[in-house]
Amino acid sequence: MKVRIKFAKSGPMRFIGHLDMMRFFQKAVRRAGIDVAYSEGFSPHQIMSFAAPLGVGLTSHGEYLDLEVKSHSGAEDMKRRLNEVMVEGMEILGVTMLENGAKNAMASVAAARYSVRFRKGCAPSFDWADRLAAFYQKSSIMVRKKTKKSEMDLDLKPHIYQLSVLGEGEAAGISMLVNAGSSCNIKPALVMGAFLKENGEELQEFALEITREDTFMDLGTEGMRKLVPLDAVGMGF
Repeated sequence: MKVRIKFAKSGPMRFIGHLDMMRFFQKAVRRAGIDVAYSEGFSPHQIMSFAAPLGVGLTSHGEYLDLEVKSHSGAEDMKRRLNEVMVEGMEILGVTMLENGAKNAMASVAAARYSVRFRKGCAPSFDWADRLAAFYQKSSIMVRKKTKKSEMDLDLKPHIYQLSVLGEGEAAGISMLVNAGSSCNIKPALVMGAFLKENGEELQEFALEITREDTFMDLGTEGMRKLVPLDAVGMGF
């Protein structure tokens, strides 16, 4: 049986990288007494896979991992037992069971929603809230995107599904829904860098506070996007 676990990451845990996060959950699953399934062979390991890795320094309310278990005592009991062994900055938000044949979390990711705010003293000199809509309405937003091996020119516009002002006054931020698929994973900093450059400024290092609000899969047909959270396809148990 495969279950999908949704969790939040905040506080000091935002500085923990993906590999250490995997090790943390492997230990947490053992401490919680979850009847997890192991791979076969000379070096058995827990059958576990994560959705899109979260960048170091980012917080999130919508992270996911899939875990294969041999037996269970119910979703609420599994959630409780895992939360009892979590550390500060980690919280299990929900547990659902996946149907047979369901794609794993990583292969399912199509989009992600982020909230972005400027750190104190790092806001642009111009009234950015008034200019955001005009930036999003552009027919093309060309950027230079770095890949693992090189750089490429990319039009951001088709990969930004929503961009708007979040809140008001000094607490205002940006809400964005962007492509997060394996073929074109758009980072919030890339969008914000293009926005500031359009207005004659450069994005300062560490200027942004970024939270991933949720991660989505696409259940739509060709040409008709239908984004739902990764745990929307699970069942209660």
